[in-house]
Amino acid sequence: MEDTPKYQGLRKQLIEQLREKGIQDNAVLEVMTQVPRHFFMDPSLINFAYEDNAYPIAADQTISQPYTVAYQSQLLEVGPTDKVLEIGTGSGYQTAVLLGLTPHVYTIERQQLLYKKTQRLFTQLGLRPKKHFFGDGYLGFEQSAPYDRILVTAAAPEVPKALLNQLKVGGKMIIPIGENEQFMTRFTRKSATAFDKEKFGRFRFVPLLQNKS
Repeated sequence: MEDTPKYQGLRKQLIEQLREKGIQDNAVLEVMTQVPRHFFMDPSLINFAYEDNAYPIAADQTISQPYTVAYQSQLLEVGPTDKVLEIGTGSGYQTAVLLGLTPHVYTIERQQLLYKKTQRLFTQLGLRPKKHFFGDGYLGFEQSAPYDRILVTAAAPEVPKALLNQLKVGGKMIIPIGENEQFMTRFTRKSATAFDKEKFGRFRFVPLLQNKS
């Protein structure tokens, strides 16, 4: 796989579109300028890699729209020392963006096909999450908790309690909540039992499914 000047130019155009749509976090935009999205696309769709749209990948899942990736990443407010848990590795594109913000990324995928595919891709690209594993995202990964940040890349009807429990006091979680349409929601843990909840824009995500398969 190559990141040619053509793709680099298209990526810069995409980043300018994201700025125009309201993404202001320069750290997020800089990382997205560096991450070649076409590496994470189905080969038949590579020509669309720098369109601001979601596209299908394996296992009936999608690679998120770049605006959605930027929006979630901006809301997450990741610092360079933050420990981040990502629920839903998917194509690996969002994982790569998170790794550009902090090296302390743990990512979980429940679709065996996607897990194996991204495992190979991460090796090819030299991407090294702290842990990349196959499992049930509803359960999170308690062994490495608590986390400074948790990012959920699929929709849940309500927030999984296990994920709230794995969030550090002062930590933030971004999750789309809803059935047919979701509100991007941010939870900030204020104490052992108290959370602030903020609602942002409406989005559409694939559902967060329980039980690994």
